[in-house]
Amino acid sequence: MTLISKLKRTALILAALTVAGNALADIVIGQVTPLSGPLAPTGSHIRAGAQLYFDAVNASGGVHGQKIRLITKDDAYNASETVRLTRELINEAQPLALIGFVGTGNVEALLKDKILTDAGIPLVMMRTGASSVLKSGSPWLFFTRASYEAEINRIIQQYSSTGYRNYAIFYQNDPFGLDGLASAEALIGKYDSKIIAKASYEKNTTEVSAAVKSIAAAAPQAVIMIANTAAGAEFLKQSREMGNMAEFITLSVTDAAQIVQRIGKKAAAGLVITQVVPNPETRATPLTREVMDNFAKFKPVDVTPNHTLLEGFLGAKVLVEGLRRAGPNPTRKKLRDALEQIRDYNAGDLFVSYTTNNHGGVNFVDINIINRDGKLLK
Repeated sequence: MTLISKLKRTALILAALTVAGNALADIVIGQVTPLSGPLAPTGSHIRAGAQLYFDAVNASGGVHGQKIRLITKDDAYNASETVRLTRELINEAQPLALIGFVGTGNVEALLKDKILTDAGIPLVMMRTGASSVLKSGSPWLFFTRASYEAEINRIIQQYSSTGYRNYAIFYQNDPFGLDGLASAEALIGKYDSKIIAKASYEKNTTEVSAAVKSIAAAAPQAVIMIANTAAGAEFLKQSREMGNMAEFITLSVTDAAQIVQRIGKKAAAGLVITQVVPNPETRATPLTREVMDNFAKFKPVDVTPNHTLLEGFLGAKVLVEGLRRAGPNPTRKKLRDALEQIRDYNAGDLFVSYTTNNHGGVNFVDINIINRDGKLLK
């Protein structure tokens, strides 16, 4: 074999190895979310939902021949840890994008420290609908849920149409709760109604007894709860025990099954919950059927197919649609630009749209109620 032939052969081998290496390279997606602490079930289900969709995509060959690998770190719902771990994850794993963060204050902390801007990295799907985050103007945030303002508007509109006029607000004393409270205060006058009591509890606690007494004393017709599942469950339990017979309505961050598990069917019955995605167990839409079929196929452990899991699944589906549109060898900026081109994307009878100036994405809001059997009904 001549020297030229050897060089050509070596070049062909190197080219083949390069192609093979590129084909095997993973698309790394990063996540920082609570896997411990009071919101551990929320973070775990969002992670499982995203992983479920990534598993389905990977089983079909990945995106442009590349498999997706999700790396998750646990912030225990602590905003300072969210910032630290996100910076650490970006530096160590070099993810193409982020997904599935939980908490208004947690995402606000990322924005304040310019983590996303400095890294130039998109964050798709956050478990927050706060106006402070939604209207932040960040070009790196992509929402896949309706705002808290839209949820609260739906509540007041629904109840005011049936004669309710006096409301109380129970809220978490942090950016999440204060954002919801501000929305309620801004909307209530549109429906000839008023807020007659407001009471709060501290984040990462279930110390709600003072709020229970304060709101019960005001005797509202309805109580809007801007709270996480653990605190909301304790507040509802103590309110029932005190004899408060108001209508209790809570936002989509509350998980019905956990409420029933924590306080029992009798105390949970009648709790109304707004939802920003359909119930996967109904199999009523192409999206819910897709979730349930993949759940049966890939069998995630230690999670149930609830609304939170579907939120994670939907977020992953939108992210993958962006990856497909970004083409082979995507960069963070190419992905962001591709996401901004999504218009009326049909995720399964749930439609997603973005523009350069609007990353809101989805406007779906539904209302469910827990029945006497502890089941969530429309």
